Amino acid sequence: MTRAPLDPLRGIYPLADDDPRWPHGPRAVVDAALAGGASVVQLRLKRTGDREALELARWAAERCRARGALLFVNDRFDLADLAGAAGVHLGDADLPPERVPADVRARLLVGLSTHTLAQVEASRTRPIDYIAFGPVFGTGSKATPHAARGLDALRAAVAAARHPLVAIGGIHAANVAAVAAAGARAAAVISAVAGAADATAAVRDLAKRFRAAAERAA
Repeated sequence: MTRAPLDPLRGIYPLADDDPRWPHGPRAVVDAALAGGASVVQLRLKRTGDREALELARWAAERCRARGALLFVNDRFDLADLAGAAGVHLGDADLPPERVPADVRARLLVGLSTHTLAQVEASRTRPIDYIAFGPVFGTGSKATPHAARGLDALRAAVAAARHPLVAIGGIHAANVAAVAAAGARAAAVISAVAGAADATAAVRDLAKRFRAAAERAA
């Protein structure tokens, strides 16, 4: 198995999170993301045990492949690889991308979280395929020591990045167009989908807003 093409990484990037506060769990968010037209999804399983996480990741990877979408698994390259996911997304405290074994790297796309312009610039020479930058706006979806970066910082990060950039943090229907206009290739969302009354409709609406703004900015 070789690495999947990165081209589907664009538009709305829903995170299927296992935090019990969300009315829609990971399986529901994966289904809503695909039904709503998203071409990339991430599993963010901070509370799920390894056995259940692997079962869930295999299920999600199969669903995404059937729709031509990419599945990324947060934090764990081993689970991503065993599940047949398209890639892994690594954060600050995770194993550095340089430590992902070469044979696994040949199969997985690798995303990396960044929070500062210095980290974005450092990412240019790292063995990754895309970066996430944020939080762009304030976020309550997860605990973070990083203050909201704002749109000016996002524009600077886009300009400095060598890899495609995914904006993250506090993104919802009212500001997703501004994120697209700033040059982000995709916008990662958690609460805007997992907390929506109708998750599928939320994905469709976010995707429509992002696409229209990106086309105007092109």
